[in-house]
Amino acid sequence: MSISEPKEAVVLLNMGGPNNLYEVEVFLTNMFNDPYILAIKSPFWRKLLASFIVKMRKEKSKAIYQKIGHKSPINALSARLTHRLNALDPTRHYTYAMRYTPPFAPMVFAELKVQGFESCLLFSMYPQYSTTTTLSSLEDALKALRALNFSPKLSCIDRFYTHESYNQAIVESIANTIKGHNPREFVLIFSVHGLPESVVQQGDPYQAECLHHVSLLKQQLLPMHFKKITLSYQSKVGPMKWLEPSTQEALETHRKDKIIIYPLAFSIDNSETVYELQIQYRLEAMRLAVPQFLVCPCLNDDLGFIRAIVDLVHNAPRKPLSP
Repeated sequence: MSISEPKEAVVLLNMGGPNNLYEVEVFLTNMFNDPYILAIKSPFWRKLLASFIVKMRKEKSKAIYQKIGHKSPINALSARLTHRLNALDPTRHYTYAMRYTPPFAPMVFAELKVQGFESCLLFSMYPQYSTTTTLSSLEDALKALRALNFSPKLSCIDRFYTHESYNQAIVESIANTIKGHNPREFVLIFSVHGLPESVVQQGDPYQAECLHHVSLLKQQLLPMHFKKITLSYQSKVGPMKWLEPSTQEALETHRKDKIIIYPLAFSIDNSETVYELQIQYRLEAMRLAVPQFLVCPCLNDDLGFIRAIVDLVHNAPRKPLSP
């Protein structure tokens, strides 16, 4: 890149996932040491509890990743996405940074600093805003910029679930998955990552935005005439009360119906979509004798999603930030 003609860097922010089985412990350790995930004020006690949780979950998590290729698909898919974004939109430089596994924010921003970028757009890959995901990733990026003494012109796009082209890409994905079947016979479950109810009670807008997102998509899906469209929450961890209904409960409620699931809170496939939805809940659907069970993939590097991201980068309102 010529320093005399600086491009804007667009950094896609996501949670990441193990690149191999050795990184499973790194992933879990970083995640449970995140104060937005494990809301304990004392760093000492949070680290102590995180260490205990990692020790308890490590082998189980490794077994999950062994079943899906010994790694998370999120990194390779993110690389493909940024490659296609750079090809479609050469006016920007697209890259990505992960919260809990490489490439970490300090690594990514150190490279951008060396390359001479004067403007950076932080793009949250979480469609709906939550303190546990969006805010955590944004603050991680800002911390990295401060540590590097790197002060580009900074802005962010912190949610995009209302974007029309993005939602149209979701509708097309659902249509492609159910092709050859009669939607009138199916219950469509929008499954999202759950949260403890206490997080929402403290003001996190995630649940409200998920409900709003479903209401928007219902309007676009009217021509398909699904038997029912509903929202559920997956991936519960620990004894606390989480948002309901769970995806497990949704499967049990609609066990006599044909079911199609769309992973609404995820833009890139990861263990929660590839393992939890595609494998774990598929087996559960078989146990419940669900007549038919379909799961939509995440949008990943789908062309419709790529075009939506480019449109957001060029035209969506941004929030200014300072490192």
